[in-house]
Amino acid sequence: MSTESPGPAGPEEPSATKVAGLPNKTEPTESPALEATELSVHYPAAPTPALDSVSMIVPNGSFYAVLGPNGSGKSTLLRALLGMVSLSAGRAHVSGRLVSQWDRRALAREVGVVTQSESVAFPMTVRELVAMGRYPHLGALQSETPADRDAISAAMRMCDVEELAHRFLSTLSGGELQRARVARAFAQEPKLLVLDEPTASLDIRHEMEILELLRISADDGMTIFLITHHLDLAARFADRLLLLDRGEVAAEGGPGEVLQEETLQRVYGWPISVSNDPATGLPRVTPLSSSR
Repeated sequence: MSTESPGPAGPEEPSATKVAGLPNKTEPTESPALEATELSVHYPAAPTPALDSVSMIVPNGSFYAVLGPNGSGKSTLLRALLGMVSLSAGRAHVSGRLVSQWDRRALAREVGVVTQSESVAFPMTVRELVAMGRYPHLGALQSETPADRDAISAAMRMCDVEELAHRFLSTLSGGELQRARVARAFAQEPKLLVLDEPTASLDIRHEMEILELLRISADDGMTIFLITHHLDLAARFADRLLLLDRGEVAAEGGPGEVLQEETLQRVYGWPISVSNDPATGLPRVTPLSSSR
């Protein structure tokens, strides 16, 4: 994951608050996987904050999806939670600890990250890319162990890139490369997996395979934090949704609570119909023709 230094944190601990329908924090519960408290980020020269007092809690073992239009602050929230951008205000916790207090290597063992894109500076095969997920577990100059090789093979199999093992990244399609990057994150064997639009370039089959894999992983105890533009699929796979609008929380809760016509039309600035999908029993979002 990124080696950028974490941003400055605010005061050590906020007062007890109740956030978005979850149990009051003063109750003796396990620390959440991720927690944002009044997070604000204001980039230099920007007229308005990229994030403005965003609070949210991601319970351990849950599938949590973040939605919102372009420029609503989704990727900035990811970077703020992982200490990859300076905070104007607020606090970000990972597994109950301020993100600024984590050693980078320890954080890389705890959290796997799939960003929207990345550049590769030198020739590399798919197998070599996926193997990079084991680096946080290896000592200096340490060779792969049988356990490392098993983790790499399992991740490549889960993401359907075994046949691409010896292909150079420069020869892959966008979807193939994205599956290899997701496999690298799974090879890391993290407790928390954070993904920024991981299925954007995938065909239907591979998109569904990745989302089903994420759902199964959450059911098995891994925490999934997913940024996506696919409202219907977020409703189908995620336990809770966070909808951002111009850096602020527009709605948070279960799919039925968040995917409301009035809310979506206000946030996206477009006519939208929300109905019940007879196949899944979940909300189905349909963009309508513009009335202009």
